[in-house]
Amino acid sequence: MTNYATAAVDKSAVMRGLTSKTRVPLGSEIYNRILETLYDEAAALDERRFDDWVAMLHPELIYTAPIRLTRTGPNRDRDVVRTMKHFDDDYNSILMRTGRLGKSAWAEDPPSRCRRFVTNVRVAETETPDDYEVVSYLFVERSRGDNWVNERLTAERRDLWRFADGGYKLVRREIIVDQSTLSMSNFAIFF
Repeated sequence: MTNYATAAVDKSAVMRGLTSKTRVPLGSEIYNRILETLYDEAAALDERRFDDWVAMLHPELIYTAPIRLTRTGPNRDRDVVRTMKHFDDDYNSILMRTGRLGKSAWAEDPPSRCRRFVTNVRVAETETPDDYEVVSYLFVERSRGDNWVNERLTAERRDLWRFADGGYKLVRREIIVDQSTLSMSNFAIFF
């Protein structure tokens, strides 16, 4: 998947949704297995089973969340800035983050209670066999401590999943948060 900077002058460089035209049909075996993988991933993260989640990650993992801007006029579609990010992780930094969360991460003490709702899943084949482009919408509801007000976040996730070792492994994820001003106190959780 080409990663365009949406601040570019050329409007054709504004990415929306799937880039591949070779869709995997809804209800097919591949679609169902990838959907099941996304549900299993959400459950592992909601239940703080970080070892199970890390087992779903490919060693080539790139995991990013670019900044969102509010723009008007002719630049209104160029609202994602990929040169600045909320986080920019790889497989090794994810291992460090999950290790810290399992022991003593100040930002997650007490730990967040989350529910991740994955919807609008679209899957397409790529030019590389066994690699699949997956675009999904994510709704996260998070409760912390004794606060009666939950934090919410919505986003589009642009993933690359690879079939390897009998299952699907996450190779790349870009989280496009819908908010330009974040309502969550921190991004210590995974999306």
